[in-house]
Amino acid sequence: MRIETVPYDHPDAQRLIEEVQQEYVVRYGEQDTTPVDIDEFTAPRGLFLIGYRHEQPMVSGGWRAHESDEPGFRDGDAELKRMYVVPRARGLGLARAMLAELERTAARAGRRRVLLETGLRQPEAIGLYRSSGYHEIEKFGVYRCEPDSRCFAKNL
Repeated sequence: MRIETVPYDHPDAQRLIEEVQQEYVVRYGEQDTTPVDIDEFTAPRGLFLIGYRHEQPMVSGGWRAHESDEPGFRDGDAELKRMYVVPRARGLGLARAMLAELERTAARAGRRRVLLETGLRQPEAIGLYRSSGYHEIEKFGVYRCEPDSRCFAKNL
């Protein structure tokens, strides 16, 4: 797989973001309503990546920087967003490779911890994060009061 840094509004990124939003509709009945500003995924305060296999966009993910002046965050945090693998490419290890690259780029940018929010209706994601060294933390963000929400973190 070839991983490229792209703008959040790149056509391939937008297509995969639309697909993951539809996945949320199927699993939760609505899209993710977490506020996202495309500039948050621009270096040095963030990054958005696309993984290509056979020249096709197969996996996406990004991180955005946060600091302790925001509720639920610490100085040096990087929040993961829009991790997604197209259905036909699941089970090939692409999500794990993307996660490792997101962690590597966040650490290189000076981030000290990676955190994320997911939900109980995404058991595959929870399994990936737990098997990659993430531990459950106090909930943050727009879904902090949702019973199905789970938040995880990993020190870099």
